[in-house]
Amino acid sequence: MPRSVKPRKGVFLSHSTKDRKFVLSLARTLKGHRIPYWYSATHIAIARQWHDEIGKALKRCDWFLVVLTPDAVKSDWVKRELLFALSDNRYNKRIIPLLLKNCNYSDISWTLPSFQFVDFRNDIEAGFCRLFRLWGIVFKPAPKNLRRKKQKKRGQSR
Repeated sequence: MPRSVKPRKGVFLSHSTKDRKFVLSLARTLKGHRIPYWYSATHIAIARQWHDEIGKALKRCDWFLVVLTPDAVKSDWVKRELLFALSDNRYNKRIIPLLLKNCNYSDISWTLPSFQFVDFRNDIEAGFCRLFRLWGIVFKPAPKNLRRKKQKKRGQSR
């Protein structure tokens, strides 16, 4: 995997919709570090053809992250997106599997075990540190007091 190659055109986030809580956190973290990304929940406008929007994003982005969980392994869309990335030379050495939960990820593609994984299973913050290190970026977590304020705000609005 090439070092210090920061995403310039964007990072495509491939995931199961059942893993959206983590993916939203991932998107916020990328945004906080000024890393462009494409995330379906925030980048597909209502009434747009989501199929076409996903295709445009895959053709535009220069990195591909796939969040791996049992639900992702079962997702036809995660498999389609990964197969597209595997067949596009632009993503050569720029596909990063993020292992969020134990799963049989080789069921998505027999090639996945040969990739450099970033493990998020036991420590999310350590996972972010490892991911950002691949791009030559120092991960800076949000200050704990800011995280607490956000959590309190969310609790009040429910």
